[in-house]
Amino acid sequence: MSGETSAPGTSPRAPRPGTQKTSGTVTKKGERGTKEKQTINLQPVGEEEPKNPEEYQCSGVLETDFAELCTRSGYTDFPKVVIRPRPHPTFVPSASMSEKPALDDQRLLSGSCSLNSMESKYVFFRPTIQVELEQEDPKSVKEIYIRGWKVEDRILGIFSKCLPPLSQLQAINLWKVGLTDKTLTTFIALLPLCSSTLRKVSLEGNPLQEQSYHKLMGLDSTIAHLSLRNNNIDDYGAQLLGQALSTLHSCNRTLVSLNLGFNHIGDEGAGYIANGLRLNRSLLWLSLAHNRIGDKGALKLAEVLRPFELTHIEVVERRRLLLEKGTQERLRSPSSSRHGDSKTDRDKNPVIGASSAALSEKTDKMPPMKTPKSLGKKKEKSGEMVKKEEKSGSGQSPTQGAPKKEDASKAGKGKASIPEQKPAKGKGTKSGSKEKRSILLESELVAETTEMVNPLLEPVAHRDGKVYMPGNKVLLHLNLLRNRITEVGLDGFLTAVRYQVQFSKSKAASKGPVGLLWLSLAKNYFPVQCPAYTMIQELLLPRDPMNKARPREEEAVAFPITTWSFWAL
Repeated sequence: MSGETSAPGTSPRAPRPGTQKTSGTVTKKGERGTKEKQTINLQPVGEEEPKNPEEYQCSGVLETDFAELCTRSGYTDFPKVVIRPRPHPTFVPSASMSEKPALDDQRLLSGSCSLNSMESKYVFFRPTIQVELEQEDPKSVKEIYIRGWKVEDRILGIFSKCLPPLSQLQAINLWKVGLTDKTLTTFIALLPLCSSTLRKVSLEGNPLQEQSYHKLMGLDSTIAHLSLRNNNIDDYGAQLLGQALSTLHSCNRTLVSLNLGFNHIGDEGAGYIANGLRLNRSLLWLSLAHNRIGDKGALKLAEVLRPFELTHIEVVERRRLLLEKGTQERLRSPSSSRHGDSKTDRDKNPVIGASSAALSEKTDKMPPMKTPKSLGKKKEKSGEMVKKEEKSGSGQSPTQGAPKKEDASKAGKGKASIPEQKPAKGKGTKSGSKEKRSILLESELVAETTEMVNPLLEPVAHRDGKVYMPGNKVLLHLNLLRNRITEVGLDGFLTAVRYQVQFSKSKAASKGPVGLLWLSLAKNYFPVQCPAYTMIQELLLPRDPMNKARPREEEAVAFPITTWSFWAL
């Protein structure tokens, strides 16, 4: 029996000798199948080659674009784009809910809650990109939140392609994403590509070795709200940020709010921030809460809020700016250009100079006689004067238009310019003069605003041979909660607040900034019953806009309560 069982072959399941050929064919088919599978596997590889992230056209839907770009870049596992969960409304338990459920219901609820809690924990810690939508449209992303996972250069490269199509993007929040100085530079280069509506950037919990946060506040930056909390910024980082706020020759004009809370800024760093506030007139909101600022830093900050002495370098720069302003005004003034050009023309041709002088006197006398009759001619004359001022720089005298009334053959080169100036009765010339006049007025306004932005051109006071500026009255909100300020620093802030309150009551402050409206000094190294602290609160209480809104809200809430109580009685 043993020989019979071993005779057919090594395996009992082997087929008969006649069927062994089929087994050989099966093996050949298997080899062919492997070859065919190899060719099939090569086809998708050939299809993946053209899937280049550069060739993809973003659709404006962040969820679709980010997933597609990550896949094309070689990512197999990447964060998903989800809608940010909003806080639930206040829960008010009803009478029926107050009853306790049965034991069986409690067991079922506990089991389901345990499963859901486990799943929710894993979902919570999974990397995601949370977004807030302006509307239900997925293309209306207005804010992006990334929390707790590292953002690398490749991810920032993907963002540089999928974020620019978001036309309603307003804010980007990166919390503990492991930024480095290199990735921060890449992120800053990404910001100009985004929509012009992007004005808020929050980089919290991202300490950098070189503390290069000041690059976010460059002259070409469009960021209006910047939060840099929990970044271990010390005095060196504060020095860079203060220089980014303003220097003698440059100033940030877009940043409105800056949050530097929960850092390591001391007295020296507060002094650098104060130096940045000397010539900055755009920052309205500043938070230095939870830092290490003592009395020295507090006094430097308080000094900027009241009249302070200009340094020698600032005085020299102020004189230079005043000289430039004077030369620009002389170039724009019509009287200087008219007299200067008429003198040069008289030297060249005394006959034309005499006739033009006589006719210019006549034209000067004509407008007051014709103004009561019609206002149209007066506008035409003003339009002609604006045109003459424009052409005075080219060497042509504005009085050369007068001889062309009597004899057009004597005109010479000015003949081509007469039809533009002279036919003032037509409607087309009036509109042209008005347009040119409006252009000139706009240019003058722009020049005036740019000059007014520079605080060195503000009116100053001279005392004892020194020049004093009125101080920074643009800053409205200052938060110094939980620092190391004692009563010595409080006295400095009390002096500054008294000056600003007194200045706001004067007539000079009817137009323009009024100074601090809110100052937080709580939780510092002084007692709450300190007289200086209570005085500061009393002075700022009427100025706080939130305090003015609270009584109205209380009245609005109290009114229905009183009516309800009345009807209940």
